[in-house]
Amino acid sequence: MQHLLIIGKVWPEPASSAAGSRIMQLIGLFLEQGWKLSFASASTESDLAAPLNEGIAKYRVQINDAAFDELLKTIDPTIVLFDRFTTEEQFGWRVAEHCPSAVRVLDTIDLHCLRNARRDALKAGRDFKNSDLLRSETAKREIASIYRCDLSLVVSPVEMELLKTVFCVPEQLLYYLPLFYDVPTKEQTADWPRFSERQHFLSIGNFLHEPNWDAVLYLKNAVWPLIRKQLSKAEVHVYGAYATRKVHALHTPKEGFLIKGRAGNAHTVMTSARVCIAPLRFGAGIKGKLLDAMLCGTPTVTTAIGAEGMHSELPWSGKIANTPEEFAAASVALYNNEAEWQNALQNGLTILRTIFSKQTCVAPFTEALAQIQARLEEHRLQNFVGNMLGSQGYAATRYMSLWIEAKNRV
Repeated sequence: MQHLLIIGKVWPEPASSAAGSRIMQLIGLFLEQGWKLSFASASTESDLAAPLNEGIAKYRVQINDAAFDELLKTIDPTIVLFDRFTTEEQFGWRVAEHCPSAVRVLDTIDLHCLRNARRDALKAGRDFKNSDLLRSETAKREIASIYRCDLSLVVSPVEMELLKTVFCVPEQLLYYLPLFYDVPTKEQTADWPRFSERQHFLSIGNFLHEPNWDAVLYLKNAVWPLIRKQLSKAEVHVYGAYATRKVHALHTPKEGFLIKGRAGNAHTVMTSARVCIAPLRFGAGIKGKLLDAMLCGTPTVTTAIGAEGMHSELPWSGKIANTPEEFAAASVALYNNEAEWQNALQNGLTILRTIFSKQTCVAPFTEALAQIQARLEEHRLQNFVGNMLGSQGYAATRYMSLWIEAKNRV
């Protein structure tokens, strides 16, 4: 039986972030294929962590601990999936040493180096350039991790192109696998609340995620006052996990700016809103909140960064605007125009069917993975840079880890 070991930085929280949803999608995919699954993490399981299927073995592990080596030998996985490049840095050399025949897969979720470089450019008050990535220490680490793995999953076609052209990563090391869903049926869409049955705007996203927090501040200070001037009775309901005191300090009922905290059910609050707004100024990957909106029939207004890699040449499921004035005007227009709103809803369904359908995404991915398994030795032989980085990079990481391990025993 095929055995997948997932090594996670944290235990998956699908209600808190797109990253958590992504891991749960992959878990479901492999369970449907009849695979045996194990999940290991060095983090403490939070109250928001999803209960994993009873058939999934769970392991709490330690970083810089030889006990993990023994666990690997016992599990003897055929595939090991790292949920972030930092997880691969910590555990990848041990997997390579003790399970050399296991296919090593990295799920990038988004390119951290791209997100961070865009953030730094924004803070510096200048436009982001691809050359910023070539100066990035995060990029050096992240790309090295991609090279060391047998396959890296990339969620955005924009990031696929960036990896191939800016970093010259061979295409055989990359696989485009976006988030994927069962597209709502006609019967399900018929049950969605209509335009007249919905009210107010919604903003949603984990507050610990920097792009989300920046977007909320930008919405509060630059965008919402312009919307409120034109829609004096409208409210924006701001949802997200891990709302701290500084988040709740933004709660201003007299201005219609309401901090709601964590949503018990994101789809329930999304379905009741008329428009979802996401004024993201930096970030990477694809945005789970905007896909959730499409799955709920809720049109969205976002920025070019927000919609990046999510709709190809298809019309967006709402409007895309980049300045506060444009964003406010687009939000008000979509909120007031039922015909435009209904058209945006249909655009969202078209995007889901065309790009994010589970039926379309899953079969080619499992076939690609099987092909790598069948010719793993040849696949690795062609990846000279990865072999070189594995030899040199893992050596440094290995000896540092062993030193820390020895130090902890004293």
